[in-house]
Amino acid sequence: MARIKRILVIQTAFIGDVILTLPLIQVLKDFFADAAIDMVVVPRSAEVCRTHASLNRVVPYDKRGRDRGFGGFIRMVANLRRQKYDLALVPHRSLRSALLALFAGIPLRIGFAKGVGRIFFNKRILYDDSLHEIERNLSLLRGIGIDPPAKELPRVVPGNEAVAEVEGLMTARGWGPNEAMVAVAPGTVWNTKRWLKERFAELAGMFAGEGFRVVLVGGPEDQDLCEEIRRASGSDSVVSAAGKLSVLGSAELIRRSDLVISNDSAPLHLSVGVGTPVVGIFGATVPEFGFAPYGPHDGVVEVRGLSCRPCSIHGGTECPIGTFDCMKRISAERVYAKAVTVLEKARLARKSKIESVGKKP
Repeated sequence: MARIKRILVIQTAFIGDVILTLPLIQVLKDFFADAAIDMVVVPRSAEVCRTHASLNRVVPYDKRGRDRGFGGFIRMVANLRRQKYDLALVPHRSLRSALLALFAGIPLRIGFAKGVGRIFFNKRILYDDSLHEIERNLSLLRGIGIDPPAKELPRVVPGNEAVAEVEGLMTARGWGPNEAMVAVAPGTVWNTKRWLKERFAELAGMFAGEGFRVVLVGGPEDQDLCEEIRRASGSDSVVSAAGKLSVLGSAELIRRSDLVISNDSAPLHLSVGVGTPVVGIFGATVPEFGFAPYGPHDGVVEVRGLSCRPCSIHGGTECPIGTFDCMKRISAERVYAKAVTVLEKARLARKSKIESVGKKP
C-alpha cells in the first residue's frame, strides 16, 4: 500500500454518532502518526471534534442549511478535492456521504457493505449488527489491513474555553470545586426515547435529598423541558443549565459530575467520552442496536419482554400502539437503584486504582 499522508473520515449524522466515530480517528492516528486526518461533520457536531488531538481539520458540511442541495454538494466536493486525500473511511451509511468520497477523487474508499452508497466504495466491510457502534466503526480498519483493538473509548476534550464556561456557572451559583454532582439529560430529538418528565423530576428530587447538586443539561431546545423538571422537583438543589453552555461546556460539566442519567441520546455518549459513569434509559430503542453506554461502569435501565419493543431504529414522535409501556413501566426508584449501583462500582474502581498506585515503589 502506498504511503498514506492524508485521510478523510465522513460522518454527517448526529453528535452521538460523531462521538462514536472518535475511536476510529484515534486508532488511525496511532497507526498513521504522520498523516493528517480530517473529518467531515455537520456544523452542530463540529464543536465536539475541534479540540481533539488526533484531528488535523474539522470540515463543517451544512447539508440542511447553506450547503443544502446540489450546489452545496459541489462546493463541498471542490473543497475536498483540493486536499488530495489518499484514503477515505465512511462510517455514515448514506448515499451522499459515499458520493462525497467518490467525487472528491479519493483513490481508496472504505465503507460498509450495507447501505445504498456501498457500490461507490473500493472496499466494503461487513456491517455486523451484533457489535457496538464503536466496534463496527473500528472494523473499517480491516479495509487497510489493520486489526481493530478489542476496546477503544472515545476521548472528548472540553478545552480551556469550556472550563471557563463551567467555572463561571459554578461561581455564579456559589458552588465549590468538589461538589457532589449528578447531571441529568432529559432531552432527545425523538419523543419515544424520552423518559417521562415527572419521573425525571422525582429522580432529581431523590438525588437532591441525598445531598447531590442536580444539574439538568441540554441544548436551547431543552430549556422549557428542563425548567418544568426543575420546578416539579421541589428542590433548590436542582438547577437547569440547558441552553446556557456550549456543547463542550456541557461536556466539561458532565466531566465534573459523579454520574449522568440520560435517555438514549448524545449526552450518554458525551459522558463516556469524558469518563463519567452514566445510566442510560432505553424505551423505543434497545441497547442491542449498538448504541448502549460503553464505559466500564455504565448501566442501562429498560423494560424487557415487551412484544412491541423495539418499535423503530431511531424512535418516533409517539408510541405506535398508544401505551408507551416501555417508558411508563420504568419507575424513578428503579433508575435511582441502578444509579447507586453504578456510583458504587465507579467508587470501588477509583479506590482500587489509587491503592495500586500507592503500592508502586
